[in-house]
Amino acid sequence: MNKHVDTSRLSGWEQPEPALEFVTKHGEEIEEWREIREKVSAIAISNSWTKAEVTRRSGMKEGTFSQWFSGTYLGRLENMTRQMRNWVDAVIEAAAMPMIPISPAFIKTRIAAEITQTLQWAQMTADFVIITVAAGNGKTATCRHYKATHPHVYHATISPHTKTVHGMLVELSAELGLNENNPARLTRAIGAKLERVGGGSLLVIDEAQNLVDDAINQLRHFSDIYQCGIALVGNEEVYSRFVAQSKGRSYAQLKRRVGKHLRRNKPYADDIASYIKAWGVTDADSVRLLTGIGMKGGALGQIDKTMKLASMVALADDREVTVRDIQDAWRNRDVEDLG
Repeated sequence: MNKHVDTSRLSGWEQPEPALEFVTKHGEEIEEWREIREKVSAIAISNSWTKAEVTRRSGMKEGTFSQWFSGTYLGRLENMTRQMRNWVDAVIEAAAMPMIPISPAFIKTRIAAEITQTLQWAQMTADFVIITVAAGNGKTATCRHYKATHPHVYHATISPHTKTVHGMLVELSAELGLNENNPARLTRAIGAKLERVGGGSLLVIDEAQNLVDDAINQLRHFSDIYQCGIALVGNEEVYSRFVAQSKGRSYAQLKRRVGKHLRRNKPYADDIASYIKAWGVTDADSVRLLTGIGMKGGALGQIDKTMKLASMVALADDREVTVRDIQDAWRNRDVEDLG
């Protein structure tokens, strides 16, 4: 019985004989061109890629690729063939690499539940809340999950480059889907969008410790005028600024405006246990080792990175992760002494 072949994948990847002018011009380069063209075709067919997709991935212009592949290109063939050879080598190298393990899906840990409750409070009451959770405990993942499961939630992340009032407004504008390019109109455009929502909106400002004081005050303005919830999410500095400065810069107004502060500096033991279980680790020695790793700075993030590295090694050998793999992964990461 003949094996069925999905001929639809071959469409467009037939390899015609090159034009006579192409052969005459390029001479000795033709043999390498045929070899690379054959490999490009094989890669494309095996991945069901169109020529447009190959040109996008390889970085060659679509018109140039079409001429190169069909054997009508009369420019510097050597340069084009070299570009496609480098692309073929990169694709083959990537295919030979072990698959990078995927982190567990969102887990509703105890800290995640507390963050969710705080975000719900801010959204339902149009209140101003501060969430300071130590790195690696899933605060950003929880905020993203909350946004994905609740309407009228907007999640903007602040960097040192967007810490000013204008920088923050640009980030909020992008998150709100606005196309306002006039800096003087950004505040009004954001406010108009919040008004159209009709109440019940929430602005989640991640990495809020980067914000300058005036930017935080601008957020208070949004909350007061447009009755939207505001959640400042970040490290301990977010709240300590309110405690340390009781005078000037509207700190008194800001501090009175804070309706709730969620503060967690360490992971819960049951959160660590849940995360280890989500990775499928049950061996007692491995659980004990990962628990110790999770108690270090970075918490669940440390477990995640260590398990990814350990899993890559185990996958390459087609076996389960062992405690030795985890030990080696932690040691090779070289971020802190194991002890």
